[in-house]
Amino acid sequence: MDILRLPPSGPFSVNDKNITIISGLSGSGKSIAIAAFEDSGFYCVDNMPVALLPKFLELPLDHLTEISGFAFGMDLREKEFATKFPEVFRELTEDGYKLDILFLEADERILIRRYSQTRRHHPLSSHKTVIDGIRDERMQLAILREKADKIIDTSSLNMHELKSIIFRYAREKTPTDRMQTHIMSFGFKYGIPADADMIIDMRFLKNPYFIPELKPFDGENKAVEDFVLKTKEAKTFLKKYMDLLDYLLPLYEKEGKAYLTIAFGCTGGRHRSVTVARKIYEHLNLPGKLVVISHRDKGE
Repeated sequence: MDILRLPPSGPFSVNDKNITIISGLSGSGKSIAIAAFEDSGFYCVDNMPVALLPKFLELPLDHLTEISGFAFGMDLREKEFATKFPEVFRELTEDGYKLDILFLEADERILIRRYSQTRRHHPLSSHKTVIDGIRDERMQLAILREKADKIIDTSSLNMHELKSIIFRYAREKTPTDRMQTHIMSFGFKYGIPADADMIIDMRFLKNPYFIPELKPFDGENKAVEDFVLKTKEAKTFLKKYMDLLDYLLPLYEKEGKAYLTIAFGCTGGRHRSVTVARKIYEHLNLPGKLVVISHRDKGE
């Protein structure tokens, strides 16, 4: 059982917090979803045994504060999950807990390809093929899928697109008046992000892509960052745009806007946009603010 986030201290009632169960098919992106919930201010525990969940929620959790809710990763890594979850979830709901089930899935061919690329073993394929393991898992989780509050098919999503979707979903579950700002980088040659509220074109900056020793790295590399930010144009842009955001964001929040996505684009989404997005994120990510960052086309 891996605890991914431990927030600072202060009192609250567990019953007032949203509890999200993240489950679904192996290889569908559950670990990415849990990381996105963590970045959204949730207290996250991966591979939580379902029978321990009620006991966990009974713990003296008065020391937790400033969290948006709880997110627990549960799936067939626990052998008895499929048989035990119906009773446990029913009892928690009857006890007044706000239980929300997020189910991730993907096309069979996509899952097979992902397992081939990562060379991981499917949790149910120890004595069978990966295909049989996927089909067995889908069958065992069919009841949970029927009970899910939201189903996300990740077949056509890369990890950054999935993070963006999870950020927005987690924000909708967060009982707070604070606006969440999502800073994103992307490449114009792969298309404009559909959910962007503001799009800033960074192609006026010098491109590290054409510098042989910088081309292999992305915009979070120190040498690439120095190259992008050393020019007068870059320094002037950052100062003026940060000043603009410092003026605009409180006005958006005052008006009641819950979610704002600012997307910085360059040609391929690996260098200039990544560097600038990171600098803007660092400027905005202050105590008490909900700010997240993702790089749609940076690659891993």
